[in-house]
Amino acid sequence: MGEAERDGNLYFGHGTDNALDEALQLVLHGLHLPADCPDILLEGRLLPTERSHLVVLFRRRVEERIPASYLTNKAQFAGLPFYVDERVLVPRSPIAELIEQHFYPWIDPDGVNNILEIGSGSGCIAIACSYGFPDAMVDAVDLSEDAVAVARINIENHGVGDRVRVKKSDLFSALNGRCYDLIVTNPPYVDRADLESMPAEFLAEPRMGLEAGEDGLDLIVQILLESPAHLEENGVLICEVGNSAEALEQLFPELPWSWLEFERGGHGVFAVDRNTLDAHQSLFRKEHERCTTQLPD
Repeated sequence: MGEAERDGNLYFGHGTDNALDEALQLVLHGLHLPADCPDILLEGRLLPTERSHLVVLFRRRVEERIPASYLTNKAQFAGLPFYVDERVLVPRSPIAELIEQHFYPWIDPDGVNNILEIGSGSGCIAIACSYGFPDAMVDAVDLSEDAVAVARINIENHGVGDRVRVKKSDLFSALNGRCYDLIVTNPPYVDRADLESMPAEFLAEPRMGLEAGEDGLDLIVQILLESPAHLEENGVLICEVGNSAEALEQLFPELPWSWLEFERGGHGVFAVDRNTLDAHQSLFRKEHERCTTQLPD
């Protein structure tokens, strides 16, 4: 996970990186004020009921270590608002920056007709892609029925139901062989050591959205193995693996990994085209078979 500040034993890594911004987020929500409200409104005196309501919000944030986005049911991603609750991770992927840049230079935006997001959670990546590629159809899949329900809320809120479809699926299993010009995924990738040392705020999130085995690569290998069958000839896979990037490089040193850089922070995101994935299928298959045989009964 990315670095963030600590203040009063709190952790800020769910959309803000400091106590002041998060406090403002809670105050604006608690007083039903817009994010761009005039500064003069913030100088007003509060009614006793308003004070009591804010105290409850701050107490829950401090004492229960609940991410602010769960208290407000609001998050921002790629400049867009999203509904979130405890059924999904709080959006924070650096992939937002790639969407804003139309994934340049990895793909030709004019040639993108179909996009797939694997592990959609709140649906933020899929919906943001629908804004960035208004002529494309976007499929979003997640193994969690709860996550699919939240994604549907956001699809309706953004009015993109004619271009964004979400369904429950174990990776590619429910896609019926469909192929895509672009596959984007931010799957669970937290290894056991990182999971055990996480701040309490992360433990408030769905564990299945984070946990990915001893080295964080439980799902990544399967995605590498199965993606080529669902990519068009010039298709590209964009995948976030976070702190598990080093383990992935060590597992497949033969691959010419292309790690992407971000102006606003973030790491552990790679891009790989279908031809490269095809050329290394034997490696992925061997590792996937090894992992499968080691699974407990």
